[in-house]
This record gives sequence, C-alpha cells and structure tokens, in this order.
Amino acid sequence: MTALPQSAPSAEKYRLITIDPGHFHAALMQKEMYPQVSKRATVFAPLGPDLAEHLKRVALFNSRKDNPTSWELDIHTSPDFMKRALSGPAGGIVILSGRNSVKMERISASVEAGFNVLADKPWTLASADMPKLQAALELAERKGLVAYDIMTERYEMTSVTARELVRDPAVFGKFLPGTEQEPGVSMESIHYIMKLVAGAPNLRPLSFFDINEQGEGLSDVGTHLVDLAQWTLYPDQNIDWRSDIKMLGARRWPTVMSKDEFTRVTGEREFPAVLAPWVKQGRLEYYCNNEVSYALRGVRVKMNVLWNYEAPPGQGDKYEAIFRGTKARVEIRQGKDENFRPEVYVVPAPGADRQAVAAAVKARIATLAKQHPGLTTEGKGQEIRVLIPDAVRTGHEAHFAEVTRHFFDYLKSPKSMPAWEKSYMLAKYYVSTKGVEMSREAGAKK
Repeated sequence: MTALPQSAPSAEKYRLITIDPGHFHAALMQKEMYPQVSKRATVFAPLGPDLAEHLKRVALFNSRKDNPTSWELDIHTSPDFMKRALSGPAGGIVILSGRNSVKMERISASVEAGFNVLADKPWTLASADMPKLQAALELAERKGLVAYDIMTERYEMTSVTARELVRDPAVFGKFLPGTEQEPGVSMESIHYIMKLVAGAPNLRPLSFFDINEQGEGLSDVGTHLVDLAQWTLYPDQNIDWRSDIKMLGARRWPTVMSKDEFTRVTGEREFPAVLAPWVKQGRLEYYCNNEVSYALRGVRVKMNVLWNYEAPPGQGDKYEAIFRGTKARVEIRQGKDENFRPEVYVVPAPGADRQAVAAAVKARIATLAKQHPGLTTEGKGQEIRVLIPDAVRTGHEAHFAEVTRHFFDYLKSPKSMPAWEKSYMLAKYYVSTKGVEMSREAGAKK
C-alpha cells in the first residue's frame, strides 16, 4: 500500500525513514517539524495494527489545533520492507523504535547501507552483541554518519540540576566510593504496567510482556538510569566498558499478574502461547524487575528498576537518586513531601560547613538560572532545596524533540560527535545486558 507516490529525497534536506515502528516513541520523532528535514517522510513496515497506530499518531500531529505538523508520508508494506527501506538513496535518517530483539541487526544494516540512525533504547538485549555495537559505531564514524540513541532523561530538569551540583567541588566535594549498604550512587525507577489515559486503560501490546522481545526492566528502561549515572559521575569523559566497569551482583523478580489483570491491560481474554513459559498456576510471572550493583571507576553504583502493576491514587512513574560526596549528598526525591514530582535537595555531609555548602549551592543555581530562568534555592532545616518552576519543566514527550535537535547538531558535522558519546553507549549497554544475564544466573529474588 502506498499513500503517496514515491519520490527522491531532497538533496538539501534529510528524509526520515521509519522502519517497522513497534513502539509509540517512533511517532514522537515527528511531533515537531525540523528545518533540516523534508516534510516528506517514508514508513516501511508490515501491514498491521502497529503500523496503523503509528500513522494515526502522525495524523493527529498534523491535525492538532496548536502548531500542527505538515508531514507527508510514503507508506510501503511489502514483506521485504527492510530490504526496500535500505535500497533507496543513502544519507537519510532511519528511525527505529521497538522490535528490540532484532534492533541491533537493523542498526548495523542501516549504517552499512549508508544511513544515519536515530534509535530508541534498548539497542540490544544481549552482551554478546557488544562487538556488533562497537563495529556499528566505528563504521558510522568511518562513513561520516551518525548513529545515536535517544536518552531523553538527560533533558529532565532535575537531572540537569543534580549533575551541575555534583560537578561543583564547592558543593559536592569528591565522590565517595561507597559501600554495599551506602553506594556512591543509588538509583530507583518505578514504572507502572496499568495506566489510565482519559479514564480508560492504556492497552499494552502482547510483545510488551515477552521479555525475549521487550527485555527486562534493566535492559529496557534501566538504560536511562545507567546513562544518567555515568553522565553525572564522569561528564564528557570517555568510559572504557572493558576496564572501567566491574559488575558486582544482580537479582531479578517478577510482577505477578492474574488473568483478569492481564485482560484489563491488554484486552486479551487468555494468555498467549508466547508467554506460556512464564504462566504458573494461571498467573503470569512477568520478569520486569531488576537490581544491579557495579563499580564505575571505583565508585559503587546500585540501582533498582521496577515495574509494579498500578500506581497508588495520585501517583505515577517515579525516579529517585542519591549521589554521595565528601561535602554533601545531592538527592532527587519524589515522595509525598514533593507532591510526587521530582525535586532536588542538597544535604551537607556530617562535619561539613553547612553555610559554605549552602552558599556554593546558591551560586551554582544562580549560574544555571541564566539558562533556565526562575531556578532558586531555599533552606529546609539542614538541607537546601532547589526550587524548579513549572516553566522550565518539560515533559517526557518534549524531551524527544530536544534529543532530536541535538542529533541534528551532530549531523551538521559528524566529526563533532564526541568520543565520550560513543563510549557511553558501549558502557551503558554492557551494564544493562550483563546485569540482566547475571540476574538470571542468580535466580529470582526470594
């Protein structure tokens, strides 16, 4: 099926080529128009509900009242869609989201065919793919192409603020290496399987529950935590995944769902055959929870990545973190005192000069406020709280446009993409894949 006749991409603008969109993040790349990109884009995918949902989302962007987009789509649904996608003029931008079990192969094939790649996480679910990942990044560099993954959480204002405070020696001091009980970095992410949109359940595709396709918590959404840890610990520095990382331990455990709960979140009356290995006594054991500990250049990092079934009333997805320094702890909290939205605190270390730490925090935030107006601080007992106005808080979907704009900066000059970006990708996927494999070897959490 072809919605519009095929035409060669503009010589002056990049053309978006979306391949087999298996997740709604693929459509978010087209939530805005970009001056560097032709409004004519192409979709190659099998005919089915995922393609229909993708087209529906792009159509909604085109028809919205405020700042509508103007995308024109060429749509191809032949069985050999991947081959056809990569047979056209090279130099376009391949968009990949979902289909995690084959994503690494598709990234490699796209780069080999001469295309830039903007791909959603995770790029791989297996540590055995590390040589493929490294080869793809090196090939892209040799060809003058950009292969980049979508790390949206770097653009969350609390993450930006915490990073700036941690990298200021007057505020933070130096990183503490940490212990098993009090790691140098502690992180926890909680997502929810059952979500309501406009009062109705947001139905999950069956593939979401297939851990061989979707991945477990750490290998999927956990990649954001791993990225934030190294992005905050060692900003703009190369990390050697072979020598700078020491895996210490990992565990996994399931979120157990009844058939009624599964039906509510998928619309399916029965558990499908593909999930049979995880159905025990009429209940689905969804292995989506991971705990991992590792050392990054001697600093101990511990993270929990959890998928619970449904959020308590008034709450939603949650991310909290602690970075421990010799002068202070920098914390991101999202509890009742924060009205369940993330906020940043600085807690002076025992024996530290609280007034000096508070003055340093105030000075750093004043500098950051030049880029993000409205940021300020307040004392809260022995702690210092950063006040972040709503005007500088952008949502999850808006972060995709920010990542995309950053990607275009690299496209202007592929050699400008720093080596640390590539090293971050390698380090991140080593931790996320190896951690899941270690957790499987260790068995389920008791």
